[in-house]
Amino acid sequence: MEPVNGAFDVRLMRTLLLLVTECSVSRTAEILGQTQPTVSLALKRLRELIGDPILVRSGSSLVPTERGQELRATLQRLLADIDALLAPPPSFEPDRTERRFRIAAANCLDAEFLPRIFARLAEEAPRASIDIATLPGHDDLMSHLADGSLDLVVGNWPRPPEQLRLAPLLSTPIKCVVAADHRLAGTIGSLDMEFYLAERHLSPSADVMKQYSPIDGRLMELGLSRHIAASVPEYAIVPHMLAGSDLVFTTGAPFAEQMAQGGDFAVIDAPVEFGRMDFYLLWHDCKHHSPAHIWFRHLVKASVSPLRDSADSVPQILRVAAE
Repeated sequence: MEPVNGAFDVRLMRTLLLLVTECSVSRTAEILGQTQPTVSLALKRLRELIGDPILVRSGSSLVPTERGQELRATLQRLLADIDALLAPPPSFEPDRTERRFRIAAANCLDAEFLPRIFARLAEEAPRASIDIATLPGHDDLMSHLADGSLDLVVGNWPRPPEQLRLAPLLSTPIKCVVAADHRLAGTIGSLDMEFYLAERHLSPSADVMKQYSPIDGRLMELGLSRHIAASVPEYAIVPHMLAGSDLVFTTGAPFAEQMAQGGDFAVIDAPVEFGRMDFYLLWHDCKHHSPAHIWFRHLVKASVSPLRDSADSVPQILRVAAE
C-alpha cells in the first residue's frame, strides 16, 4: 500500500522493522517473499518519510543509524501491540470467570424466570455474578446497552427498538386474572374488549412506562386505552392487591396460572385483539461477538427450557422460539 499524507501503513512498518533487524535488503526480501528491488524501493520511501538513512554502509555490511535503532525498539512494541489486538479473542471459560453480568428485565419475569438464570449461572459459572435491574427509560436503555454497562434486556413490549439485536425467548397467550368473587370470574371464552375497557385495572407499569407494557403498548397501537386504577412497583405485590378487589390484572398465561394456583383467583381469556405476549432478548452490537456475552445469551435462553417442559402438560400455554 502506498503511503498516504506522510504516513505509512502496518505493512511498511513490518518492512522497516525487518530492515533494521536483519540489516540486509536481500534477507528482508526473502522473509517477505518479495523481490530485492521492491524492498530497495520501500527503503527509499522510508528514508524520504523519516528523513534519515536508516541503514548505512559499514564495510561490506549495513548497520542501522541511531534513528534506525530507536525505530527498531519502538516498532517492536507497536507491532506486538497490534498483533495482540488483532489476535483471536481468548476462549471463554465459564467455570473460571469472575465477570458480573447485568440484565434489565420486565418485572413479570421476576418470580418465574429470573431464579432459573441464577441457578444455572451458579452451576456453570460459580465465580460469576449477576445484577437484575428494572427497565429504564428508552434513552437510558439505549445508552446503557451502547456503553456496555448493561448486557441484556429481557423485554415483552410490542415494538422493541429496531437498532438492537434480538432473539425470541418465548411466546404465550394473554390472560386476565380476577378475584374469585369478581363479576367477570365466570366468563366463558375470550373477554369482549368493550367489557375489558370498562373495568378498573391493576398494572405493574406506571403511565410513564406504558410504551414498555405489552398490554398498554398494544392498546396504544389499537387507539385504545384502559383505566389503570392502581400500579405497583413489584410484580410480587400483584396478588395481594388483586385479592378481594374489583381490579383486573392482565398478563401472560404461565404467570396467570401461577397466580391462580397460589390464591383465590379466576383466570379468563383476554380479548383476542391482544394476540400473544412475546418475550425476547435485546443486546447491542458492541457485545455481539464477545465470547462471554455469547455464552451468557445461550445460558439465558437455556433457562427457558424448564418452562417449555412444564408447558407440555398445559397445551398452548407456552411456546419457545428459536433464535
